[in-house]
Amino acid sequence: MSVVDVDVAALLRARLGGLAPSVLEIRDDSAAHIGHAGAREGGHFDLVVVSEAFAGMSRLARHQRVLREVGDLVPRPVHALSIRALTPDEFLSQPQRTVS
Repeated sequence: MSVVDVDVAALLRARLGGLAPSVLEIRDDSAAHIGHAGAREGGHFDLVVVSEAFAGMSRLARHQRVLREVGDLVPRPVHALSIRALTPDEFLSQPQRTVS
């Protein structure tokens, strides 16, 4: 399976729906990694997941929670995954952020 064969962003969005995110930003950074040996068969993605489900959880526990939903996508079709998992209050405390 190559990145071309599947809409990875849509797949990530569907998989993370169970967290009931108030914000889910998925950025495909694959173009910035052209030529990187591992990037030939998988993409580089940056996630921002904002959910009440993360309340009271450590940063590690939040990442583990996200990876339970999408970890089987690594290393294909996802080669690299950056995760920012925040509660709505944490997200809103960042400059110029709003929950939609």
